[in-house]
Amino acid sequence: MQIIASLWDFFQQQILGMKWLNELIGNALTALGLETNSRLGGSVQFFIYDSIKIFILLSLLIFIISYVQSHFPPERTKKILSRFHGIAANTLAALLGTVTPFCSCSSIPLFIGFSGAGLPVGVTFSFLISSPLVDLGSLVLLMSIFGGKVAVAYVIVGLILAITAGSLIEKLGMGKYVESFITSAGSSVIELSQPTRRNRLRYASDQVKATLQKVAPYLLAGVGIGAVIHNLIPEVWIQSILGNDNPFSVVLATLVGIPMYADIFGTIPVAESLFFKGAGLGTILAFMMAVTALSLPSMIMLRKAVKPKLLAAFICIVTGGIIIIGYLFNTFQFLFI
Repeated sequence: MQIIASLWDFFQQQILGMKWLNELIGNALTALGLETNSRLGGSVQFFIYDSIKIFILLSLLIFIISYVQSHFPPERTKKILSRFHGIAANTLAALLGTVTPFCSCSSIPLFIGFSGAGLPVGVTFSFLISSPLVDLGSLVLLMSIFGGKVAVAYVIVGLILAITAGSLIEKLGMGKYVESFITSAGSSVIELSQPTRRNRLRYASDQVKATLQKVAPYLLAGVGIGAVIHNLIPEVWIQSILGNDNPFSVVLATLVGIPMYADIFGTIPVAESLFFKGAGLGTILAFMMAVTALSLPSMIMLRKAVKPKLLAAFICIVTGGIIIIGYLFNTFQFLFI
């Protein structure tokens, strides 16, 4: 058992966490005359290390996820979802969202396509919530920073949120609040092709390039903010505002995260720095969920497809769910850390 634990620690620290890379960068900066124990040197080391680590992991993960995703084009996904009903359909839609490495804005065209195909509104919202919030990439990156327990728990509660919110929207009869031009558009039947393995590999490679180009600015911005928090902002400030002693920390983090726009990968460096500065685990996860699931740009895009009542219900339900999840994680943080 001890051997397994040692192998897992090595995998988490050296493979996923790339601690060897951090030491290598630290030695290189020291050789160049930059003191890594200083605030400036520590920030530079954090920025270079986290940027390289996340880009490497992200490239590998996007390639794998995109290869899997090539087996589930939109038309095939619609056909699969249409065979299920009720909570089973919501669950399947949420699970399918985990193999689509989209940000909240990129998920909306698929949401519109699913709605136009006649899928229940609750099912389409389960997909819309799960797709940016939970994916295999976030599982691996979270594992490299917070450990396996936190990563798996995040994925589970993210799926529960997507399934519950979608089911509740369906129960409230919100389907009538989807814009009529979408529901009346219908969906043309497209014959599914069978791409070769070479085509799938090329598709995965193209997705890596396209995704990295899209997320690079947000990722670098997130790492930059993380570097500032990690080395320049006093720990006592973070603990007083976002620590467990502040009863409003989860609500504050959620409300701050909603107007922002980034994908899960851009928020992880910020979350890493907040965590090591003493912010509550639930507060951090609530911030990440709010940014990825309820960003202002995606809400503006979604408004084009749904009426204000449905949009307001979606925001309220998801916001409430995120806040509940945040407080639960803060309460039971001792189980994960």
